[in-house]
Order: sequence, then structure tokens, then C-alpha cells
Amino acid sequence: MTSTELKDFLDEKVIQYNTLDFIDSDPVQIPHLFSQKEDIEIAGFLSATIAWGNRKMIIQNSHRMLDLMGNAPFDFVMSHSESDLERLNNFVHRTFNGQDFIGFIKSLQHIYKKHGGLEAVFAQNQEAQSVQKSISEFKKTFFSIPHLPRTQKHISDPLNNSAAKRINMYLRWMVRQDNKGVDLGIWKSISPAALSCPLDVHSGNVARRLGILNRKQNDGKALAELDAKLREFDPNDPVKYDFALFGLGVFEGF
Repeated sequence: MTSTELKDFLDEKVIQYNTLDFIDSDPVQIPHLFSQKEDIEIAGFLSATIAWGNRKMIIQNSHRMLDLMGNAPFDFVMSHSESDLERLNNFVHRTFNGQDFIGFIKSLQHIYKKHGGLEAVFAQNQEAQSVQKSISEFKKTFFSIPHLPRTQKHISDPLNNSAAKRINMYLRWMVRQDNKGVDLGIWKSISPAALSCPLDVHSGNVARRLGILNRKQNDGKALAELDAKLREFDPNDPVKYDFALFGLGVFEGF
């Protein structure tokens, strides 16, 4: 395919998969459960954090996290007691355990009490064409209070050559102005043009088969290569192509 034909093909796949039906089988359904901004962004952040492995299990465990917080994530973050935190101890999703969950709640409280909330921290170091520095600086702020060293691995640092798939996906949910009702687009201080594609096994393999990604590893360098190509196709909304790459890989076995 020529570059124009490839763009047309991917644009068609975006239309096919960027629909409300997508929500039913995707963790993006978790932040959609809420209407208050802070509830949406906290629920989204926690569900994105555990978004690796089986998608049904991710969604199931995301609901369990919310249940443990009384299905009021912002209220829980801001006004939990020590006994409330003890309830979280038995939570496990893959390598994310109850101690990590408790650490995340404490860090989120610090973010809202001392730094103006999640959007403010991400927007503070925003660059015109990249969110990677924002993510790296966010991680520093998030872990600026006492925490278990093991918990740090659950937020990736793209400046250490990580593709940071889960947190890039979270930013897509929060920032992208989606007229289809999938991505929530509640953060107005970050431009969708700066977003990066959530690069994982599926999107990486499809991108290589389509010839828009050459690097073999799904790391930060591969993400930069893929982002550059997707920005050629649509500089204002490059991560819409995540729907095409993911849909081709997961639903069509491309």
C-alpha cells in the first residue's frame, strides 16, 4: 500500500472500532461509571494501572478496587481512615498487591491535597509534541512521599526507554476529544496532538506488519518511531489510530 492508501485503510478501521460497542469489552468502561471529574480520573488511573493480562480479569479486578473504596473513589482517597486502608490488603492483580494499592491511595491523596490533582500534575510539564516528560515528572511527584520501593514499578518512566503503555492509554482516555463517546476527554489543559499511542504486543505486531514500525522491541524508541508515523497521518489526533491497530490485532488477528 502507498502511504495514502495505508492512511485511508487505518482511517476506516478507526471508524469501525472507535464506537460505543468498544466500551463493553475494554477497561475504559470503568471511568465511564462516574460523572464527577475526580471520580472519573481516579477510577481511570487505577484501572489503567492494572491493565495488563486478561481483559475480563482487568475489568473484574477494577470493579473490585471500586467496591473496596465504596464505589466513591475521590471521597475514599480524600477521607479514608487507617481501618479503611486495611480492607485493601487482600487485593491482588498479577504483581499489583494490597500494599501497592494502599500506597497508590496515599500518593493520590498527596496529589490532590498538595498538587491540585492529577490533571494539574500532568499538565505542569507538558511539551508541545510529547507527554513523555510529563509522565516522567508525574512519577517523581507520585512517589515523593514515603512508599514501598516495590510499588514504583507500577508506573513506567518513558525517559528510561519504557513504552509506558498503560499510562499512555490512561492519558488517551482523559485527554482525547472523542466524538464517539469512548475516550472521555475531560482534561482540557493537554493537547490531544501530544498524546502517544499505547504500544503493546497487539498494536506493535500490527504496526510492523503494516510497515509503520521497524523496531523489534516494544520500548520507548519503538514508541517514538510509531508516534512519528501516526502524526504524519493525523497531527491533531494521532492516537485515534490505537483503535485501528488494536482492533486489527485483537478482533481480526491481523
